[in-house]
Amino acid sequence: MHRDRAAVITTYGGLLIVKVLVTGGAGYIGSTICSALEDNGHIPVIIDSLITGNKAFTEKKIFYQADISDSKALKSIFHDHQDIGAIIHCAALIVVPESVQKPYRYYHENVSKSLELFKFASDSGIKVIFSSTAAVYESSATQMVTEESPLGPDSPYARTKMALEMALLDFSIAYGMRAISLRYFNPIGADPKMRSGPSADSPTHILGKLLSIHQGEESAFKIAGVDWPTRDGTALRDYIHVWDLAEAHIKTLELFDNLVTGENPYSIINLGSGQGTTVLEFLEAFEEVSGTEIKRINGYARPGDTAGAYANGDNAWNKLAWKPRMSIEQGIADAIKWNKKLS
Repeated sequence: MHRDRAAVITTYGGLLIVKVLVTGGAGYIGSTICSALEDNGHIPVIIDSLITGNKAFTEKKIFYQADISDSKALKSIFHDHQDIGAIIHCAALIVVPESVQKPYRYYHENVSKSLELFKFASDSGIKVIFSSTAAVYESSATQMVTEESPLGPDSPYARTKMALEMALLDFSIAYGMRAISLRYFNPIGADPKMRSGPSADSPTHILGKLLSIHQGEESAFKIAGVDWPTRDGTALRDYIHVWDLAEAHIKTLELFDNLVTGENPYSIINLGSGQGTTVLEFLEAFEEVSGTEIKRINGYARPGDTAGAYANGDNAWNKLAWKPRMSIEQGIADAIKWNKKLS
């Protein structure tokens, strides 16, 4: 039996203080989670290889530049910070079309390396909060999904996430590990305090493309498919402000011991807004917020694309007392503000 590291959580003024290892903490979502941790009195410790992360996001934070599968680095981190009580695992490659072209790279980076991290966490008695994706769900006619909806990932990227969810379930049953998978829908925006935001050089997601057009770097937006089974023929997504997403992690961390127990050591929670937005609707919202007219070109679906889905938010509300507070328009406005800061 391993030691339960829940015992190392301390209190200050009645507030639970948790030191948390955040993998991929120099990335878009990971860095925002680190800021939310600090704002709520917790202490992030970042491990990031910086292959895709931004070192600027690690300034004034505890940071180790290393690979998540590097057992020597992990041992060093936990030797230096014996009071780490949880891991929030965000490190991953995430570009769907690239995963179709380079599946080996995605399975190696996302699955093989994460398994080493999970084995270390299991052996050490450390709870895990895993950044999964709503892309694990099977496409459905209704497009609303719950945690019990059928799974059917359509890309190597999504299949790597499903594989790791299955591994966490098996580790929890076999080794007494405790873990929660948070299935993200589509994050947008930036930290409202402008401490971090999207930093990809060649964004593939809709908001990044629209920002490029807004800045005059691209001339038109190519719609990836116009015959999807949605209300206007364009793909539908559930967009969630990245700060709302980060706050959900804080709730999960602080309520963790109530959510997973010895009898129920593994849990899954969807994080979405509870409503779907089509590509055309998102374009209209962007035009309204930015004042930029977007030229549209109808194109074909990319490899790995799906019609999309949106979340039923009942489980997140019942378990976390959490639901998103920020609108799509706020996410767009914060992304524009962040881009101006970068330029």
